[in-house]
Amino acid sequence: MAEEKLPKVEDMTFKEASIELEKIVRSLEAGDLELEESLEQYARGVELLKSLRERLAHAEQKVQVLLDATKDEAAPDTTAAPSTAYLNE
Repeated sequence: MAEEKLPKVEDMTFKEASIELEKIVRSLEAGDLELEESLEQYARGVELLKSLRERLAHAEQKVQVLLDATKDEAAPDTTAAPSTAYLNE
C-alpha cells in the first residue's frame, strides 16, 4: 500500500482534525485493518485527540475570560432614571 502524506495536526483546522479522527475511529471499529495499520491509525488518532482537547481547553479559557470581562463591567445605574410612565404626564 502506498503511504499517503498526512497533513501535520497543527496545520489542520479543528473541523478537519475532528473529521479525520471520526474516520479513524470508524476504521478501527470496523476491524478490517492489518495490525500494523491499526497501530498507525491508533497513534494518529491519539495525536488528533490530544490536539482537539488542547484546542477546546484554549477556547474554553477564552470564553471564560470574555465572560469574566462582562461581569466586571459595571451595569449602568438606572435607579435614578425616571420611569417612562411619568415622562408622558
